[in-house]
This record gives sequence, structure tokens and C-alpha cells, in this order.
Amino acid sequence: MPLFRRKRAAENLDDLEQFEDTARFTIVRKIAEGGMGAVYEAVLHGAQGFEKVVAIKSIHTTLTEDPAFIELFVGEAKLVADLVHQNIIQTYQLGRSGDLWYMALEYVDGVNLAELERRHADRGSRMPVDIGVYVASRVARALEYAHTKRDRKGEPLHVVHRDVSPKNVMVSRDGFVKLADFGIAKAANLMKDLEGEVVMGKARYMSPEQAQYLPTDARSDLFSLGVVTYEMLLGQNPFVAETTEAILEAVAKRAIPVPHEVDPSLPVEVSRILSRALERDPAKRYPDAGSMAYDLEHFIYHDRFGPTVVTLQQHLAQLFPERFAPRAGAGTQPGT
Repeated sequence: MPLFRRKRAAENLDDLEQFEDTARFTIVRKIAEGGMGAVYEAVLHGAQGFEKVVAIKSIHTTLTEDPAFIELFVGEAKLVADLVHQNIIQTYQLGRSGDLWYMALEYVDGVNLAELERRHADRGSRMPVDIGVYVASRVARALEYAHTKRDRKGEPLHVVHRDVSPKNVMVSRDGFVKLADFGIAKAANLMKDLEGEVVMGKARYMSPEQAQYLPTDARSDLFSLGVVTYEMLLGQNPFVAETTEAILEAVAKRAIPVPHEVDPSLPVEVSRILSRALERDPAKRYPDAGSMAYDLEHFIYHDRFGPTVVTLQQHLAQLFPERFAPRAGAGTQPGT
């Protein structure tokens, strides 16, 4: 199969009119599997021995007869195609092979935030405040970018992620924080909006408006990020309950303990940031992700040399020495 076709002879790529993809993938291992599909590590092969490690996200073939699943999957791919940001996992390709639908994604060699929290718990420790705030600030910057993204005509997309949760925050071995999985996001004219009909997201990290089948906007994601950060820094989720229904009720109505009263060692400024993000009334929350990111960054940088990707890289290596032993030439920074 030729790499490309031309309708007429051409001397440069400006005249290229049609392009045929000759890429192929070799599956290396299954990374994760759920009710809707699976994620694999794979190698993308190209011309002249080109290779690139990617992640392949697929839908179970048993579900491909349901147009709703295909619509969500294709909608996600269309949404994230132009979301190119250092703190968002990039999507390279949407493909189909027979009944198999897949996306080729940026592969992150690392762990998700849930794994990071679990390793801390196993060691009887919690995430250091500065590192936790740094992680939260990177997610906030990812959300700021997504929330303000415009289409190619300059129209706002009004993206709402709706699934900001520990399993959807990746930390790479090099210390980069990446927000993943816009699979249930909503955006103007790109994905079907089912709000008011179904609850979408992980119950313990939903905003009150999500939990009550109400319309959401960008501020819903900030509440979810507040819950994620609360759990990361305090080692507990404020909405734990026995059933999904009880969790949704707690999200909607249960009083949220003041963070620094739960743990007096938590800096008051961080407690204030969390409390504002966790306001049940969206009008009392941060107005946008950029404002929340600024406050998080101000806390860790305004009077000291705060954490960087190197800090997080070294923290990961200390917690997971069996997986992320320091590599030759790894960077250092003052105080480490």
C-alpha cells in the first residue's frame, strides 16, 4: 500500500491531496480492563523502522452493537483531538478494525493518583502537602485549558470533564501530571448531553449538581478536584458511604468537615482553598480553574523554592523503587 496518493504529479507536500495511513500496532500488555473496554500498552510502527510506545484504548466488541457506546467513544475522540496540553494525555488517532473501535493515546509510564495514595497508605504515610498541592495545581491548569478551549471557528466548546478522580490523574516516572479520560465529558455540539437523564461519573468525586441530575458547568470539575485534593492530603474521602445512593445523598447534603480541623497540621491557606472549591453553591466556588490554580501555586511558590517535576520524579522513585529507580543523569534540585 502506498504511503500517499496524488491525483497529479507533485513536487512538494503542499500538493498532497490524499493520505493513506500505513501505521500498525503491536500489543505489548494489557494495562487495565473495565466493563466497557480495555487499555493496552502497544508499539506503533511506521516507515523505516519507526517505533513509538502508545496506549490503545478499546471498546469491548460485545458493546459495539450499541450505538450509544460508539457515540460516546467517537465523541470523546473528537473532543480530545485538539486538546494539546502538557497536563492532558494526548490522543493521536481514532481507528476501527472490523468490530474493534480504538484510540491511540499518549503512553504514560507511571502510576495514577489512586495507586500513589494506596502506596502511601501501605507505608502509613500521607502525601506531603507541597507535593499534593503541586499535583492539584497541574490538574487545575489542565482543566483551565480544557474549559477555555475553542473550536476552529473560535467558538467556546464549554468542556466539562465530569470525571475528575484519582484514577484519571496520572503521574509519570519523570514527574509530569496528566489528566486522562474525557470519556463522559460534555462539550457544545460534540458530545450528547444526557444531564437530567443519567448520573455520569464516580459518585464519591461528583459535584452536588452532578449527584442531583442538575446541569453542570466548569465549576463542577473544581468541586471534584477539591474532593480529590482533600482525599490526597487528608487520607480520607468526605463522602464515604455503603451504597451509591448513600454516597450521592452525602455529596448533596452531608456537611464537609473543615480540612484543618480534620488535621490541624494542614496549613490554613490550603484549608481555605479546599473549602472554597468544596462550596456546594457553585456561585461560592472559584469562578474558574485558573483562579484555583493561582491560589494553589501561590501557596507553594510565593515564599520558597516549591516543588517541580523533579520533586515529583524523586518522590515517585522513593515510593516505588521497584518500578521507578532513579535513572543515570536524573536531575536534582536544591534541598533534595
